Amino acid sequence: MNSQRLTGHALTRLAFGNRASQVYLGLVAATTVFVAADTLFIQHEDASFAGVWLFFLAAPSIFAFFLGGGLLGDAVAGSAPFLYFALVLSVVIQSAALGAFVRLLRDQPRASHPRQA
Repeated sequence: MNSQRLTGHALTRLAFGNRASQVYLGLVAATTVFVAADTLFIQHEDASFAGVWLFFLAAPSIFAFFLGGGLLGDAVAGSAPFLYFALVLSVVIQSAALGAFVRLLRDQPRASHPRQA
C-alpha cells in the first residue's frame, strides 16, 4: 500500500472490492443463513453449536472485542447488541485486512531481469 491516506471509499474498496474479501463475506453470509435456519426451524434436545461457526470465521479479531467488553463490565459484554456489533465489526475488519493483504501482494514491484545477448 502506498503512503496515501485511506478514505472511506478506499476502506470500502478494501473490505468489499476484491475477490478474496467477497468470497470471505459470502462464506460468512452462508454461515449466517445456516445458523439462522438452525436456530429458527430445527428443534434440538440440547443447545446447538451452529453459532460457533460464525465465531470461528470472525476469529481472531472478535476476541479483542470480548476483551474490551470484559473491561467495560459483564452487563455490556453479555448483552446481545454488543455481541452482534462485535461480530459484524470483526467480520468487516477481517475483510478489510484480507483486501489489504491482496492489494499488498498485487502491488509488489517485480524484479527486473537484464536482457541477455
